Amino acid sequence: MSAVAEPTMSLLAEDSAVIVKTKELCAQIAKDPLFLKLQADVERFLADDSARLQYQSVHERGEELHHKQHAGVELGASEIREFESARDALFENEIARDFLAAQRELETLQKEIGKYVGATIELGRVPTADDLVEKGGCCGGHGGGGCCS
Repeated sequence: MSAVAEPTMSLLAEDSAVIVKTKELCAQIAKDPLFLKLQADVERFLADDSARLQYQSVHERGEELHHKQHAGVELGASEIREFESARDALFENEIARDFLAAQRELETLQKEIGKYVGATIELGRVPTADDLVEKGGCCGGHGGGGCCS
Protein backbone atom coordinates (compact mmCIF):
# COMPACT_ATOMS: atom_id res chain seq x y z
CA MET A 1 0.00 0.00 0.00
CA SER A 2 1.51 3.27 -1.04
CA ALA A 3 0.28 6.41 0.60
CA VAL A 4 -0.20 9.60 -1.37
CA ALA A 5 2.32 12.17 -0.23
CA GLU A 6 0.66 14.94 1.75
CA PRO A 7 1.83 18.48 1.13
CA THR A 8 3.82 19.78 4.06
CA MET A 9 1.75 22.94 4.25
CA SER A 10 -1.95 23.35 3.65
CA LEU A 11 -3.20 26.18 1.43
CA LEU A 12 -5.65 26.87 4.24
CA ALA A 13 -3.13 27.03 7.08
CA GLU A 14 -3.40 30.29 8.99
CA ASP A 15 0.14 31.28 7.99
CA SER A 16 0.03 30.06 4.37
CA ALA A 17 0.75 32.61 1.66
CA VAL A 18 -2.80 32.23 0.29
CA ILE A 19 -4.46 33.00 3.64
CA VAL A 20 -2.01 35.84 4.37
CA LYS A 21 -2.80 37.45 0.98
CA THR A 22 -6.53 36.85 1.49
CA LYS A 23 -6.34 38.70 4.81
CA GLU A 24 -4.45 41.51 3.06
CA LEU A 25 -7.27 41.75 0.50
CA CYS A 26 -9.82 41.82 3.30
CA ALA A 27 -7.87 44.57 5.08
CA GLN A 28 -7.74 46.58 1.85
CA ILE A 29 -11.48 46.24 1.36
CA ALA A 30 -12.22 47.14 5.00
CA LYS A 31 -10.26 50.40 4.80
CA ASP A 32 -11.40 51.46 1.32
CA PRO A 33 -13.25 54.82 1.53
CA LEU A 34 -16.07 53.72 -0.80
CA PHE A 35 -16.54 50.48 1.14
CA LEU A 36 -16.69 52.47 4.39
CA LYS A 37 -19.36 54.75 2.89
CA LEU A 38 -21.41 51.76 1.70
CA GLN A 39 -21.09 50.14 5.10
CA ALA A 40 -22.20 53.39 6.77
CA ASP A 41 -25.24 53.54 4.46
CA VAL A 42 -26.21 50.01 5.51
CA GLU A 43 -25.71 50.82 9.21
CA ARG A 44 -27.74 54.03 8.90
CA PHE A 45 -30.60 52.03 7.36
CA LEU A 46 -30.42 49.32 10.04
CA ALA A 47 -30.58 51.99 12.74
CA ASP A 48 -33.67 53.66 11.22
CA ASP A 49 -36.80 51.76 12.30
CA SER A 50 -39.04 53.78 9.98
CA ALA A 51 -36.95 53.06 6.86
CA ARG A 52 -36.63 49.39 7.78
CA LEU A 53 -40.39 49.01 8.31
CA GLN A 54 -41.11 50.84 5.05
CA TYR A 55 -38.69 48.55 3.20
CA GLN A 56 -40.11 45.43 4.85
CA SER A 57 -43.67 46.44 4.00
CA VAL A 58 -42.87 47.08 0.32
CA HIS A 59 -40.83 43.88 0.10
CA GLU A 60 -43.57 41.74 1.67
CA ARG A 61 -46.26 43.31 -0.52
CA GLY A 62 -44.14 42.69 -3.61
CA GLU A 63 -43.68 39.05 -2.61
CA GLU A 64 -47.42 38.71 -2.02
CA LEU A 65 -48.27 40.13 -5.45
CA HIS A 66 -45.63 37.95 -7.09
CA HIS A 67 -47.10 34.81 -5.49
CA LYS A 68 -50.62 35.78 -6.51
CA GLN A 69 -49.51 36.38 -10.07
CA HIS A 70 -47.51 33.13 -10.13
CA ALA A 71 -50.61 31.27 -8.93
CA GLY A 72 -52.54 32.63 -11.90
CA VAL A 73 -54.51 35.26 -9.99
CA GLU A 74 -54.96 38.41 -12.02
CA LEU A 75 -53.80 41.46 -10.13
CA GLY A 76 -56.20 44.37 -9.82
CA ALA A 77 -55.23 47.80 -11.11
CA SER A 78 -55.71 49.35 -7.67
CA GLU A 79 -53.40 46.88 -5.89
CA ILE A 80 -50.75 47.42 -8.56
CA ARG A 81 -51.08 51.20 -8.17
CA GLU A 82 -50.90 50.90 -4.37
CA PHE A 83 -47.76 48.80 -4.59
CA GLU A 84 -46.12 51.13 -7.12
CA SER A 85 -46.98 54.11 -4.93
CA ALA A 86 -45.45 52.45 -1.85
CA ARG A 87 -42.37 51.46 -3.87
CA ASP A 88 -41.98 55.00 -5.22
CA ALA A 89 -42.24 56.37 -1.67
CA LEU A 90 -39.55 53.90 -0.58
CA PHE A 91 -37.22 55.15 -3.31
CA GLU A 92 -37.91 58.73 -2.21
CA ASN A 93 -36.63 57.83 1.27
CA GLU A 94 -32.93 58.75 1.11
CA ILE A 95 -31.93 56.27 3.81
CA ALA A 96 -33.70 53.36 2.10
CA ARG A 97 -32.47 54.43 -1.35
CA ASP A 98 -28.85 54.64 -0.14
CA PHE A 99 -29.23 51.25 1.55
CA LEU A 100 -30.53 49.61 -1.62
CA ALA A 101 -27.69 51.12 -3.68
CA ALA A 102 -25.10 50.03 -1.07
CA GLN A 103 -26.54 46.53 -0.92
CA ARG A 104 -26.39 46.23 -4.71
CA GLU A 105 -22.79 47.54 -4.82
CA LEU A 106 -21.60 45.22 -2.03
CA GLU A 107 -23.23 42.19 -3.66
CA THR A 108 -21.56 43.09 -6.96
CA LEU A 109 -18.18 43.43 -5.23
CA GLN A 110 -18.59 40.04 -3.59
CA LYS A 111 -19.58 38.38 -6.88
CA GLU A 112 -16.70 40.01 -8.77
CA ILE A 113 -14.10 38.88 -6.24
CA GLY A 114 -15.65 35.41 -6.30
CA LYS A 115 -15.40 35.34 -10.11
CA TYR A 116 -11.69 36.16 -9.95
CA VAL A 117 -10.94 33.57 -7.30
CA GLY A 118 -13.12 30.91 -8.94
CA ALA A 119 -11.56 31.48 -12.36
CA THR A 120 -8.07 31.36 -10.86
CA ILE A 121 -8.78 27.99 -9.25
CA GLU A 122 -10.40 26.68 -12.44
CA LEU A 123 -7.71 27.97 -14.84
CA GLY A 124 -4.64 27.62 -12.64
CA ARG A 125 -3.58 31.20 -13.43
CA VAL A 126 -4.73 34.76 -12.95
CA PRO A 127 -7.72 35.24 -15.24
CA THR A 128 -7.73 37.83 -18.01
CA ALA A 129 -10.66 40.11 -18.75
CA ASP A 130 -11.65 37.71 -21.57
CA ASP A 131 -11.66 34.80 -19.12
CA LEU A 132 -14.17 36.63 -16.94
CA VAL A 133 -16.62 37.59 -19.69
CA GLU A 134 -19.91 35.78 -19.15
CA LYS A 135 -20.20 33.04 -21.73
CA GLY A 136 -23.56 31.97 -23.10
CA GLY A 137 -25.07 28.59 -22.49
CA CYS A 138 -24.83 26.20 -19.62
CA CYS A 139 -21.76 25.92 -17.39
CA GLY A 140 -20.39 29.27 -18.49
CA GLY A 141 -19.80 27.96 -21.99
CA HIS A 142 -17.60 25.09 -20.77
CA GLY A 143 -20.23 22.39 -21.17
CA GLY A 144 -19.28 21.39 -24.70
CA GLY A 145 -22.67 22.43 -26.05
CA GLY A 146 -24.76 20.53 -23.54
CA CYS A 147 -25.57 21.21 -19.93
CA CYS A 148 -23.45 19.85 -17.13
CA SER A 149 -25.11 17.44 -14.77
